[in-house]
Amino acid sequence: MQISPSGDRMAFVAVVGDQRTMALADLKTNTTLGTVGVGLAKVKAIQWVGEDKVLVTTASTESIPDFGISKTEFYLGQIFDPARRRVTRMLNGAASVFPALMGMPRVVRNNGAPLVLVRAYEFDRQNHMDLYRIDPDNGRPRAFAPLSDKVVDYVLDTQGNPVAKAEYDERTGRWSLQLKQGDDFRETFTTTALLDRPDLMGLGMNGDSVIVWADRPDLTHQGQGVRGLFDVNLATGVWRSLRFEISPQRPLFHPVNGRLVGVTRRDDDGSRYSFVEQGAGELWAAVESGFPGKKPELVSWSDDLRQAVVYTSGDGDSGAYHLVDLDDASVSTVGSAYPTITPEMVAPVRLVTYDAADGLEIHGYLTLPPGRADARGLPLVVLAHGGPEWQDESGFDWEAQAMASRGYAVLQANFRGSTGYGLSFLEAGYGEWGRKMQTDLSDGVRYLAGEGVIDPKRVCIVGASYGGYAAMAGPTLDHGVYRCAVAVSGVSDLRRMIAWEAAQGVRKDNETVRYWNRFMGGDGPGDRSLDARSPARLAETADAPILLIHGRDDTVVPIEQSRVMAAALRRAGKPVELIELSGEDHHMSREETRTQMLTETVRFLEANNPPGAPSN
Repeated sequence: MQISPSGDRMAFVAVVGDQRTMALADLKTNTTLGTVGVGLAKVKAIQWVGEDKVLVTTASTESIPDFGISKTEFYLGQIFDPARRRVTRMLNGAASVFPALMGMPRVVRNNGAPLVLVRAYEFDRQNHMDLYRIDPDNGRPRAFAPLSDKVVDYVLDTQGNPVAKAEYDERTGRWSLQLKQGDDFRETFTTTALLDRPDLMGLGMNGDSVIVWADRPDLTHQGQGVRGLFDVNLATGVWRSLRFEISPQRPLFHPVNGRLVGVTRRDDDGSRYSFVEQGAGELWAAVESGFPGKKPELVSWSDDLRQAVVYTSGDGDSGAYHLVDLDDASVSTVGSAYPTITPEMVAPVRLVTYDAADGLEIHGYLTLPPGRADARGLPLVVLAHGGPEWQDESGFDWEAQAMASRGYAVLQANFRGSTGYGLSFLEAGYGEWGRKMQTDLSDGVRYLAGEGVIDPKRVCIVGASYGGYAAMAGPTLDHGVYRCAVAVSGVSDLRRMIAWEAAQGVRKDNETVRYWNRFMGGDGPGDRSLDARSPARLAETADAPILLIHGRDDTVVPIEQSRVMAAALRRAGKPVELIELSGEDHHMSREETRTQMLTETVRFLEANNPPGAPSN
């Protein structure tokens, strides 16, 4: 849901069944300006192009055999003009340009006017994904700035001109920052980062610098470990570490001039913000005062920072969008994420903390069945998040809420390797697939059992992506804890997964492979030590029934990972079900198959761990 530059209009996507419709509304007159159906397309973003048009970016899973491309996500851009009742496809009418977008398009300002930019591959220039300017009236591209395939980030000034770019060589790990000084770009800094490369993110507070996110080391003082934002002067190339009231996870930039206005992060209490721009700070102060006891999150804001769309969810709130207007000091609800779920249907969520076996403090969330906040001896579902470099939060979670509505307590633990708890906590997960990351989950089971909240004999584990791996690892590596497991889009064979990733890039030792080796604790595609932590190679040890669910269009974890696991369990004579979701990707983007996944999960849980059947 995106507010227009003036704050007078709203663009949003409504979902009915499996069909998506984008609508534009006038907030002053409460009228609909226009709608356009996007069908089954997976909407990734909507952006205003001025006050009258909206850019919709969608994704689809496609194969192009002539290019040797099998099952990859392609992005397409369409510009909707309600006044003309016209939808225009980006990169239209350019025979020399590949029609798919190479990354998300950007709408920036050129002396106040909207400028639509996108990277695209030009057939006539090998290894070039140049930056193109799109005509919003006809979608046609025009060369804007040449960029080699090594350019990973770029920054524009307030006139829409490139002033900085970052290049990265995946083979060597060489990252370089180039700044526009005079008529040319000059390389001002280089470092080697096979992993954790810096990110060039946007303009600094005054427009005379750029913002770089650096994981480590502190690039201004070699050897000092600092993770955060740096301000790099465009004229001198000097780096300066930035400090805020909170430890930032993401910078925020002004919608008009693109300059840094603040930072945000997520922690156990929801989203937090720290602003360095007065108008943005005043807007956030109004938001905080307008939602006492809630955990508001900024979604979009007007050019003058006087209106904002805010999202809330949590106790008694299944997710709602609100319009905050500073000019008339008003707050109004403009949309609901789940309109059929009433406040009394929302299960309570509370923060839990416990110590892992080695003493590391683990934070998580416990969702309890509605009306049973003081119940004892409940059946439990451990819901493991994906990533694993991710973070569960305290807001409304549709999976946890669905299971709680059936009578289960649901534990979502932010095990080591999760984000949100500092760099050392994240690094504690390196090499811990199937090891301490796994026992962090079962330590949570033991903690809740010791508190009397759950029945330790009635526990199942559910998860997707990395969580799917954790779900399969429960019955095969952490025995005697779970009565059943549901793995969605999970990794079952670590060595096979790394080999698949190695085949996707131009080099076997690509950046993604290096990332997985670090987290899994492996040493490349041929490392047989990974077999000892691969559920598919431990199928004969499984001590609980397993349900496998996987989308056939998954381009992140191939469906073969679930097929291999199912075959191994069947050979071992173990109970297993495999459900393949037609047309679904890794992210469960389609409502129909997402509902199917959830329905099958609940069915399997109730069959193998009935919520109304306490143990003896």
